[in-house]
Amino acid sequence: MHLTRRGFTTALAGTIVSPAVIRSAYAQGATVKIGMVVPMTGAAAESGSFAQTGAKIALEQVNKAGGVLGKPLELIFEDDQTTNPGAVLAFSKLASQPDIVAFLGSIRSTQMHAMAPDMLKIGKPVGFGGTDPNLTKLGNPWLFRFRPNDSYSGKVIAQYGSKELGKKKWAIVHSTDAFGTAGAKALTEALPDNGATLALDQGYANQSQDFTPVVLAVRQSGADILGTYFTFETDLGIFARQLRQLGVNIPWVGSPSIVNVSALKLAGPALYNTYGVADYAEDSSDASKAFGKAYREVRKVAPDNQSSWTFDAVTCLAMAMNKAGSTEPNKVREAMLAIRGHKGAEGEYNFDKNGDGLHGYNIVKNDKGEIKFDKRIDFTPNLG
Repeated sequence: MHLTRRGFTTALAGTIVSPAVIRSAYAQGATVKIGMVVPMTGAAAESGSFAQTGAKIALEQVNKAGGVLGKPLELIFEDDQTTNPGAVLAFSKLASQPDIVAFLGSIRSTQMHAMAPDMLKIGKPVGFGGTDPNLTKLGNPWLFRFRPNDSYSGKVIAQYGSKELGKKKWAIVHSTDAFGTAGAKALTEALPDNGATLALDQGYANQSQDFTPVVLAVRQSGADILGTYFTFETDLGIFARQLRQLGVNIPWVGSPSIVNVSALKLAGPALYNTYGVADYAEDSSDASKAFGKAYREVRKVAPDNQSSWTFDAVTCLAMAMNKAGSTEPNKVREAMLAIRGHKGAEGEYNFDKNGDGLHGYNIVKNDKGEIKFDKRIDFTPNLG
């Protein structure tokens, strides 16, 4: 069976190729494979479909430009079921396929922590989107982050809320998972430098159905501004509606989930006039505008960071393999660490020795449901 490059790309643009096609392609050594752990079922299934679209757009662009080492690139997806055990199982299924040369992990830090030991064992490059700063401090040389970490988001939220909005008494609401805990810590630590104080540190369990006690704690704290780190858009939507129902209308600056498409759909007017730190903002650069145009042509809706980081990860992994002239893990790793000045959908990539590629955030405002770019705040990375 002969498979043309065009045939492979067309098949992949719609869905995963069948096992029979994969076996035939492998026999011919016809493709270079990247495995992707992604939610296809569970609470995050919709955002998972966005992530797949971003990766597929990159795949098409890579293959149109000649592929990887003269072969078409192929994506293999495994469902993480929106759970930590599901993510571990999905990664193990991908890792058991020796012809997969690199991986995309999760946008959720808690899932990345669950998979990290196996990722270290397999010893192949992994692009991921979780923002817990600790993920690139695990001594795992194979992890490459395609979103800014939360040491930056905490600084930007604190700076914008206290300096630009002039509010000094903060209530922080966060998931008690790895992402939420690290984000809240980063924001709390950034408050004194901005002349602000902490009125409330309120954690919650993921996938809660009722946020009334959390909202009441915010209302009773006397805070004049709210900062949040929500892991799941569904939780954020419920919280936002209950916040407004109980009469809390203080300024709100949230982590990137506050501007995700799923959250906007669920919360509607409850999120109007809120602010977010957004690693992806469509109007922030020519590269982000170009990705937005390509994404809209496929999905007919605006993109968010669920798709932008996967687009950048596939693009950079392919670029690194071509630069290295090899899919050998150490050579690809070295080529990834050498990436400088690459203008991606999320921003300009300059990888540091820990595997962090981005070093700043955009501030955006929800203007009656439309996300409007305000400004970008970048920090100077140590690339040593």
